[in-house]
Amino acid sequence: MKTRKEYDSIGGIDVPVDKYWGASTQRSKKYFDIGEFKVRSVLIKSIGIIKKSAAIVHKKEKQIDIKIANSIIRAADEVIKGKLEEHFPLKVWQTGSGTQTNMNVNEVISNRAIQILKGKLGSKKPVHPNDHVNKSQSTNDVFPSAIHIAIAIETRDKLLPSLNLLHKELKRKSNQFKNIIKVGRTHLQDATPLTLGQEFSGYHSQLEDTILRIKSALKEIYFLAQGGTAVGTGINTKKNFDKKICREISNLTKINFKPAKNKFAALAAHDAIVNYSGTLNTAAVCLMKIANDIRYLGSGPRAGYGELILPANEPGSSIMPGKVNPTQSEAVTMVCVKVIGNHNGITIAGSQGQFELNVFKPLIAHNILQSIDLIADSSKNFAKFCVKGIKANTKKIKSDLENSLMLVTALTPKIGYDKATRIAKAALKNGTTLKHEAVKSKLLTEKEYFKIVNPKKMINPT
Repeated sequence: MKTRKEYDSIGGIDVPVDKYWGASTQRSKKYFDIGEFKVRSVLIKSIGIIKKSAAIVHKKEKQIDIKIANSIIRAADEVIKGKLEEHFPLKVWQTGSGTQTNMNVNEVISNRAIQILKGKLGSKKPVHPNDHVNKSQSTNDVFPSAIHIAIAIETRDKLLPSLNLLHKELKRKSNQFKNIIKVGRTHLQDATPLTLGQEFSGYHSQLEDTILRIKSALKEIYFLAQGGTAVGTGINTKKNFDKKICREISNLTKINFKPAKNKFAALAAHDAIVNYSGTLNTAAVCLMKIANDIRYLGSGPRAGYGELILPANEPGSSIMPGKVNPTQSEAVTMVCVKVIGNHNGITIAGSQGQFELNVFKPLIAHNILQSIDLIADSSKNFAKFCVKGIKANTKKIKSDLENSLMLVTALTPKIGYDKATRIAKAALKNGTTLKHEAVKSKLLTEKEYFKIVNPKKMINPT
């Protein structure tokens, strides 16, 4: 492998001749080769947005030579568009501020800009990774700002569209099943009737509230640490740089970002992300409930609840012919467990802000972006490959309803709780129907029974 020599404050190090990264990145590759997870591309692109925005501000303010600024802007554009993916090799587990990742982007943009200007790679001339690309910035404000930008973009472009799709399909099923009366269940035991549509209305309403919570928490994410530099004071920036760079970031992303109200808090704490992660945690709880219910209601086909017929997407067993499993529900519930675990990690990491800096930033970034990605993908798949194709097993639903002992609840206002209890217990003991035992008790006639015990009259207040 051919190499070139790049230099930093420690000294020289060999870098692959065909790569745009420099000494800092190469050292990180050597000393932080931990695990398989690389820094997510959306985070790299978000840092690219910051670098481009800073260069635009510096160009307008004539703080950087126009040719250098334009080369940085062009190189940053290539980062944003994902054209330089191979030049970002770093793993998640690195310095807690994310310095190596910030420098990786600085070095790649610098060397690519040098190439654009017909200079020599690794020379740092005429474009320096620190003096030009990182001008008016520190990793300490770049990295948290990039996390916020990435969260906002991924939520807008992936998460909310996926959750909205699932909400739409659940609502459609609620309307489709609105006239199908079934047995309700509490404590996993038979309860009074409701419609299958009412049951599904609980699901889409629960998810609707989840979406609103995410949108509400997202408002805090729109505030950026950018401009705080090293410790929050804004050293090495010009007055109002924070406002100007936020304006440029907003123009590039079409999202209304603003400077954080207090840069010291923005660098040392990540409460906004912890709070946002909390809404994803709640989303996981919501999806766990919905996916499990659908999985249980689709159990069978002959020895389970069997009220729902789930789409058969693939063979369910390598040994049992013809078996079909609720695979989409299982995938969703596994995702939910992972998201809940990610939130626990973010919660602990968020508590680790010491003095002017939180040094768990890479973990926070990895976990929150992974959670967004997982919820988005699983929700979309669940909507498309499961919920959309669900059918009601009306024959099984009708049979279970007709045999339900909890229909006796309708008799309570007429004959009282204790007498209704005796009728239900007698039916269970003797293997008979409620009607048989009610008439046998001489508490009411068959005509009176059918007038009172009518499932259609039991699904709403009287």
